[in-house]
Amino acid sequence: MSGANAVRDNAEAQRFELATDAGTAFISYRSTGGVLSLDHTEVPEALAGRGIGSTLVKGALDLIGSRKQKIVASCEFVARYIERHPEYRRLLVS
Repeated sequence: MSGANAVRDNAEAQRFELATDAGTAFISYRSTGGVLSLDHTEVPEALAGRGIGSTLVKGALDLIGSRKQKIVASCEFVARYIERHPEYRRLLVS
């Protein structure tokens, strides 16, 4: 497993994924009118508390930003990450 650049968009499953030795961490999303609603973040239990969720969110937000897309942070984990990293607020739908 490497860093945030290892996050990929699995559009068919509507989720951003980060593969690890202990399974795949992911953020599920819905796309409506070009806006992504980030709904749920899940990290394999064996990796809890090791920063995998933050790495996943950072990678997903970087990918979304590079595509000039906007998001709704429906997931509490994503919303808290953006609060702690205000450089990503530009991605939020106003």
